[in-house]
Amino acid sequence: MRFSTAIGIVAGIGVGCVAAARALRARRAIEFAGATVVIFGGSRGLGLALAREFAREGAHVVLAARDEAELARAAADVESHGGAVTTIACDIEDRGQIERTIQRIAHDRGSIDVLVNNAGIIQVGPMEHMAIEDFEHAMRTHFWGPLFAIRAALPVMRVAGGARRIVNISSIGGKVAVPHLLPYSASKFALTGLSEGLRSELAREGFAVTTVCPGLMRTGSTYNAMFKGQHQREFAWFHVSNAVPGFSISAARAARRIVDACRHGDPELVLTPAAQLAVVANGLSPSVTARALALANRLLPAAGDERGNRARSGWQSVSRYVPSAVTRLADRATIENNELPDASRP
Repeated sequence: MRFSTAIGIVAGIGVGCVAAARALRARRAIEFAGATVVIFGGSRGLGLALAREFAREGAHVVLAARDEAELARAAADVESHGGAVTTIACDIEDRGQIERTIQRIAHDRGSIDVLVNNAGIIQVGPMEHMAIEDFEHAMRTHFWGPLFAIRAALPVMRVAGGARRIVNISSIGGKVAVPHLLPYSASKFALTGLSEGLRSELAREGFAVTTVCPGLMRTGSTYNAMFKGQHQREFAWFHVSNAVPGFSISAARAARRIVDACRHGDPELVLTPAAQLAVVANGLSPSVTARALALANRLLPAAGDERGNRARSGWQSVSRYVPSAVTRLADRATIENNELPDASRP
């Protein structure tokens, strides 16, 4: 057999495999019109962007978050786009509240078709300033909360027999541990493992579990992140990193891609080329990735004095250098995605 003939055969097989995969994906597609979509952490940021996108598809969106005033603003936003929405105040760290929320939804709506676990917190700073309580807080939010929500929702979703989609919003930090984000990365790794394991175990019942690992996003959430150490310098590097076009993705675009992945029951979605490259690089050569991250850590702010043990929000950590023209798109996202502090609300 000639070499050119062999290459042609291999190429043909490759094209056939891609075509078959696309056909299978298309067969898994569902419609969201009339579906009940529950979003924990849906009052602002990516959660709000997802609510808008599902509402445009004709779904009835149920938003669950802690702040009732924030939920009211989110509901008005979704309704202004023609969406149907219900809000429920719920603390993702409280198992009882989560279970009561699911029970109420089941009573009021009769079913849950899509469950989205999006609630999150971000703690930024050197390891020296992170307390055990920071790790516990992150785990309760990113791991235990989603686990409690899934366990409570599964019986409802099984009986209803609807779309049976679960979407867990993890992070690139749940694939590659990033310096100065230890509580966040550790808890997101836990969520990634939970989500991937659930997909395998629930597949035989017709469930599709999608693990979403976004890279840098312009959601406006950096202002509501909590910073330790040299507060202004920590906020500066983190906010600028999330603001640069080409390296970060807008909340609206991320939401469209996540909804599409949910529609087709994709197992995983890694957002942004930079995040995809990081995952591939870490898989191919963990040692090289480790050295690169160690170098990055050297460029980040050093630990501060005891004042750095106190957490401050991004709003409390601005300086004359940040925000700036470089962060314009990310700053605009705070208004678009309900991330402004209460004192700044119109």
